[in-house]
Amino acid sequence: MIIIGIDPHKASLTAVAVDNSGETVGRRRFAVNSGTATQLRKWSHRWDERRFAVEGAKGLGRGIAQILLADAEHVVDVPSTLAMRVRVLDTGGGRKTDADDARAVALTALRHKGLHAVRYEDQSTILRLLSERRDDLVRERTRVLNRLHQLLRELIAGGVPTGLNAAQAAAALRRVRPLTATDTCRRDLARELLTDLRRMDSNIKGNEAQMRDAVAATTTTLPQVHGISTVLTAKLLGHVGDISRFPSADHFASYTGTSPLAASSGEIVRHRLNTGGNRQLNSVLHTVAVCQSRDPGLGRIYYEKKIAQGKTPTEARRALKRRLANVIYRHIIRDNLHAPVTAT
Repeated sequence: MIIIGIDPHKASLTAVAVDNSGETVGRRRFAVNSGTATQLRKWSHRWDERRFAVEGAKGLGRGIAQILLADAEHVVDVPSTLAMRVRVLDTGGGRKTDADDARAVALTALRHKGLHAVRYEDQSTILRLLSERRDDLVRERTRVLNRLHQLLRELIAGGVPTGLNAAQAAAALRRVRPLTATDTCRRDLARELLTDLRRMDSNIKGNEAQMRDAVAATTTTLPQVHGISTVLTAKLLGHVGDISRFPSADHFASYTGTSPLAASSGEIVRHRLNTGGNRQLNSVLHTVAVCQSRDPGLGRIYYEKKIAQGKTPTEARRALKRRLANVIYRHIIRDNLHAPVTAT
């Protein structure tokens, strides 16, 4: 069996083939263009038994990984951090070239049996794209709103209240009577920002409508969990992707960064806060935990139980986040078991 490791970049990709003993049997660099896939096929077909390993198959390597998958090739996704460790251990130093990286990717796939196979993009990919687009729109809206708030504060004595929206900003601008050319410029800029704000609001509303349709197509039961809205459902499903890559709820919790890390030494047994994991999922779980700890329900009961045990409010919310990770994992597993089978 030949393992072909691929180190992708925007303008090129480097492929290195290794045999079962880890010896390099082939190496080639390809320019990224319309003929890249064809050239890679011709080069790799010299080996009848082959597997591909792509670094970052959900990032820069997404395109070539999906093309190889469409060609019925077996493709695994190699995390860049794991490949980096293999490269350092294999070379014994900090030497780094594209060929070294591609070889490390191949060696990782050869030695590590727990890598995830690349799958076709599905509804979860759509949800992730829509979720990331909403995050971009919200950040841009916040920037525009802050700038508009600053201009209105300079135009109106005492400024305007916080929590400004487009309607309130428009009403405030109608009352502005500039006395100088500078204030006239500020008013004109504020009007432009108001137009941008309305466009952002419209785009966010349209994005959320797309998100509702995409979530409805999944028939997920996550919205039944108190505190999980359509927006949070889309982010959860989009970032989780294929739930089968997590063999247990504990693995899922570790991925979300909600399980504490063991930090014991000698006779001292202790744990510390996990600051790793997928921070987007961690943020969603934090939002749901805050909501459930505030409102009546099972989450509030569990939160108060932890408070009664001597936990601080922050520690109690972290414990609730860990419990919610289990709940979400079970929901997604159950949804997948009952999902209708569609013809492909």
